Amino acid sequence: MKKAIWIGWCWLCGVVWGVQAMNTDGREVVNLNREWTYQRGDHPGAERTDYDDSAWEHIGLPHSFSIPYFMWKDFYTGYGWYRRTVVLDKRDLRREIFLEFDGVFQVAEVYMNGRLAGTHEGGYTGFNVRLTPYVKEGKNNIAVRVNNLWRGDVAPRGGEHVFSGGIYRNVRLVKKPSVHIDWYGTFVTTPTLAAHKGRSSSVRVQTDVRNMADEGGPYELRVQVLDENRRVVAERKALRRVEAQSLAHFDLTTDEIEGVALWHPSHPHLYSVVCSLYKGRKLVDSEEVTFGFRWFEWTADKGFFLNGKHFFFRGANVHQDHAGWGDAVTEEAMRRDVRMMKEVGFDMIRGSHYPHAPAFSDACDREGMLFWSEVSFWGTAGPKVDGGWTASAYPVKEQDIEGFERNVLRQLEEMIRIHRNHPSVFVWSMCNEPFFTDGKTIPGVKSLLKKMVDTAHRLDPPRKAAVGGAQRPLGKDRIDGIGDVAGYNGDGVR
Repeated sequence: MKKAIWIGWCWLCGVVWGVQAMNTDGREVVNLNREWTYQRGDHPGAERTDYDDSAWEHIGLPHSFSIPYFMWKDFYTGYGWYRRTVVLDKRDLRREIFLEFDGVFQVAEVYMNGRLAGTHEGGYTGFNVRLTPYVKEGKNNIAVRVNNLWRGDVAPRGGEHVFSGGIYRNVRLVKKPSVHIDWYGTFVTTPTLAAHKGRSSSVRVQTDVRNMADEGGPYELRVQVLDENRRVVAERKALRRVEAQSLAHFDLTTDEIEGVALWHPSHPHLYSVVCSLYKGRKLVDSEEVTFGFRWFEWTADKGFFLNGKHFFFRGANVHQDHAGWGDAVTEEAMRRDVRMMKEVGFDMIRGSHYPHAPAFSDACDREGMLFWSEVSFWGTAGPKVDGGWTASAYPVKEQDIEGFERNVLRQLEEMIRIHRNHPSVFVWSMCNEPFFTDGKTIPGVKSLLKKMVDTAHRLDPPRKAAVGGAQRPLGKDRIDGIGDVAGYNGDGVR
């Protein structure tokens, strides 16, 4: 096995970038935050490889349409284009090539060498785009067309927060073998921890392996559980056939691990799972996932319990925005925000009011901060007029309903898939104040919330599903009983 690690640091933006090659043809991850060109507005033909962008602005990511944030009375609404070149060699062309985005607000069209490779609708969840059919040896041109225009079928439809457009979170170029562990394809749980009252637990590792080759074969998945000192405390392996052009699901559970160190805001102990995929004796792909041993209990009469003990948490809402940068916040800035909340005495953060970046959840894990992770389904007071930022939380036009519900449910699934292994995440929240909607759409709001709760239960049974901002409406239309947990904002109405 051949390993290579290269790391760099940008003093200006505080971003660390690097490459780690697992083996000769294995996984390689390249941070693409540097060396982009950008131009505000829509520019027909900017996806072409021969397009002249020499007069465009040279920028790094994260980036916002509204930088510098404090210079604008109103934020810009419209289009922006991003372009960058990557160089690929013959070895790269034997692999699957993906672009991974942690967040683009809010509609992204991704082009590779002039051809549309993929799209994504929704500004707060990550996504990946397969570039393999469009790449070539040598220089390859990436172009991303972004817009933050109001859409009746994309959440959120309204809210008092600034919706600046842009590629405002990290981007990575990921090269994988044709048979590989899927994007955020590993789910780690501790199924016996609560029953054994924290004294011991098994570890269940569910991993999706994707075969994009034209032939199948037997593959072995080896799982190792590592403690904080990188000692192997449990392991398991399974061999199964992975058919061509298919997705195979591995489900392994280790023996009981005695004397586990529990994750808690006062002592946030973290463990790791290393998943290694083999074809015979050859390591094909590998991925490491961080997790923690902890369990939750919610009760209606006695409150919240963490690791079997009553826990009265003190929380704060935290948005992704900084003076001058808007929402184009670096990972170190996210870590600083979490540290500041910890230093002033908080031990819980509500991610208001949308899914945050993976780096934010990671900071909560490491600092010992419970994290309420929320989907971007919300509304706010004001005229319920389509096209405005106080528009109805739920569509008023019949033609928008199906697309809107599909978009909300997809964002929920993406949030859970991306953040499900973080021990700090203690609940999934479906919304914030969706009652700020056209009155006749309340039945639609309630129906969608029920679908969301069912989806969260299906995707992540151990965690509860919350309805955030559920203090209204009252009477027969109330929404606070739809989920397992209800959050009431402090506006005096119950």
